Amino acid sequence: MTKVKDIVSKFEELAPKWIAEDGDPVGLQLGDLNQEVHKMMVTLDVRPETVQEAIDHNVDFIFAHHPAMFRPVQPLDLSIPQNKMYAEIIKHGITVYGAHTNLDNANGGMNDWLAEVFDLQNTEPLLPTREEEHSYTGSKNEMVEMVQKKIEVFFPERIKKQVLFAMHENHPQEDFIYDLYQVEGLGQKFGMGRVGELPKSMTVKEFAEKCNEVFDIPGTRVISKDINKTVKRIAILGGSGARFYTNALQKRADLYLTGDISYHVGHDILASGLNAVDAGHYIEYICKPHLTKLFSKWNQNEKWNIDIYQSEINTNPYQFI
Repeated sequence: MTKVKDIVSKFEELAPKWIAEDGDPVGLQLGDLNQEVHKMMVTLDVRPETVQEAIDHNVDFIFAHHPAMFRPVQPLDLSIPQNKMYAEIIKHGITVYGAHTNLDNANGGMNDWLAEVFDLQNTEPLLPTREEEHSYTGSKNEMVEMVQKKIEVFFPERIKKQVLFAMHENHPQEDFIYDLYQVEGLGQKFGMGRVGELPKSMTVKEFAEKCNEVFDIPGTRVISKDINKTVKRIAILGGSGARFYTNALQKRADLYLTGDISYHVGHDILASGLNAVDAGHYIEYICKPHLTKLFSKWNQNEKWNIDIYQSEINTNPYQFI
């Protein structure tokens, strides 16, 4: 039987928890990593309505982009809808996992999916990158009369536990010594957001209208001194990225697409000369079909034999009138 930890382990090859932003509560939210999975649901948000959707569809594992809990709950007052939701999750034996900024930072993750919507070319991370560590290991040269072999391997930090386990399981000696060294410059680089070039230039107004079309939203908030100005180099950061507009300036972007730009930050962006489009936080819902596709592929390759359901509920809290 496939367990939650089997699915999580495979996902964390793409988006390991260590690439998440500091303090972001990624990973297990509620439940048991050893729980058997028969049906999982992919969702953007864990809200009372999505939990009820999971219950109605006999889901035992919820995989969400936004964590169910950003901070500890105290007291657990069940008269509060969000707290009652936690009780329903536990009552129905559902495990919840949240992949937030680790998915945002991952190569081939959230921000690459957003960049693909606009077919951005020559993309690079918007924020400073971080690099995974590589380790070096060698076996001990025992002072005995026997043939010794020294094995040196390079491997990424994310699989260190698996490598060490394999060594202990297969080494002919019960006790042996090995060395681990960090090697810089070889690891995969991860970074938040993307900056790239549009296939062809368009005006700020045309770009905003494109956002309305591709994200199926009724309107966007535009910050620009001239909405007819031509733009080509675009910076994108899904979620609440208002404070990172200076990074878009440093990357020489013509326009910055993100969500949750506040009034005063909007004034600062306008004064800087940068164009910006606030399409809302909900544009990250595009993760649902992408994650469903990934998990469906792994389901087949890893022979998990589970059902995968994509949440159909719109969790955008805003309405446009």
